[in-house]
Amino acid sequence: MSTELPRSLAEIRDDFLELSQQDRLQLLLEFSDELPALPERLQGHEDELERVEECQSPVFITVTVGADGDAPDVVRMHATAPREAPTTRGFASILAQGLSGLTASEVLAVPSDYPLTIGLSEAVSPLRIRGMVGMLGRVQRQVRAAVAAA
Repeated sequence: MSTELPRSLAEIRDDFLELSQQDRLQLLLEFSDELPALPERLQGHEDELERVEECQSPVFITVTVGADGDAPDVVRMHATAPREAPTTRGFASILAQGLSGLTASEVLAVPSDYPLTIGLSEAVSPLRIRGMVGMLGRVQRQVRAAVAAA
């Protein structure tokens, strides 16, 4: 594997890689059920989230840096994805859980190929993997913008 990953993402990757292909899909479905709900301030304001165009399903994300009582450089990722799109929802959940709580520099250091390292390339279509890569890229772009604006 490439660069040193933050522990949260390394643990998620390792959890997937310890499983068979079939069990990896099951774990992805479990992640889809665990997508954190939007914070109350964003509920009903989904128009403030960015659409991830790389995803076939309607996925929307936003990040905050140093908001809601967090330290100034702590990132939180929020996402919505329909329950009818469990693969995409699972990818959003992996990133939301794996990136939230990291510092901006840790998020920006995550390799863009991280989605390729969790062992799902044979289990899901390349288009879906591309969607997760796109999600990560948009998160990193939003973090860079938030850091520049601070």
